Amino acid sequence: MTKFGYTGMGEQTDARSLITNAVAAEEAGFDFAVFSDHFHPWLDEQGHSPFVWSVLGAVADRTEQLQLMTMVTCPIIRYHPAIIAQAAATVAILSDGRFTLGLGAGENLNEHVVGHGWPPADVRQEMLDEAVELMLMLWRGGSQTWRGKYFTVQDARLYDLPEQPIPLSIAAGGSDAATLAARVGEGLIATEPKAELVSQYRSAGGSGPTYGQIPVCWAEDESTARKTALQMWRFGVPGWKVRAELPSPVNFAAATQTVREDDVAELVPCGPDVGKFVEGVKEFVDAGFDHVAIVQAGPDQAGFLRFWEQELGPALRSL
Repeated sequence: MTKFGYTGMGEQTDARSLITNAVAAEEAGFDFAVFSDHFHPWLDEQGHSPFVWSVLGAVADRTEQLQLMTMVTCPIIRYHPAIIAQAAATVAILSDGRFTLGLGAGENLNEHVVGHGWPPADVRQEMLDEAVELMLMLWRGGSQTWRGKYFTVQDARLYDLPEQPIPLSIAAGGSDAATLAARVGEGLIATEPKAELVSQYRSAGGSGPTYGQIPVCWAEDESTARKTALQMWRFGVPGWKVRAELPSPVNFAAATQTVREDDVAELVPCGPDVGKFVEGVKEFVDAGFDHVAIVQAGPDQAGFLRFWEQELGPALRSL
């Protein structure tokens, strides 16, 4: 049975509201919640970017059954992987084992801020591979030293470790990353309903959960939803290869100044019609994703959660 998740999108939401919304999502019947890990928003209009690890600690404390996950954390430039290993272990303990660490190779938007440059995609994948190995080593316990191609750890020990291993899921936009997810992780993450990604992951030996993520924009009328989606989600129109490379919200504003409502509406189901939302989610289900996280674009999270509880959730559960 497909499981459905709520997305706490920090780029458009302040820290307190992220926590409140996650609690409400559990009460509304979502199976899991995912949280973005950004230093910058995509667009200035979004207006936020709280530190996700502080948010996760509070959400872990205030929820009881909701599974938690980063979607996704980049552990290769802005963060050293040893720090993410410690952070993930702490959240896993605070949540009583309800936490999955979602990892990816990141975006220039967030990683360039520490002044270490932005390597090409193949190097980023190598760095991610090494970062995962390093974290797994630290999670085994004891004093550890690592001298790799990209990272060094000297006599490091994580003293607080969860009783159970921390599940890892890896974001993939192509076959190489899907293969990496099968080799080093326990799950696959994707933001497009591509059956070939799931197929590659499975054929490479991946047997864990597959996570998809879809943006939507609920509002009481379609016109309002389309305007909100244009304002808050037009960054998604240029595609991943562009989104991974641009360094700041100013660049995203320039790259999307000619994007129209119709362009965004092709990516984002908009309005009050539950059928549009079901159709969009069903694309991920039909592609083989057994977990689907839903992002409500815009500030009306309370309205979306009511819509989920009363209409969308029941409709999707009946698929």
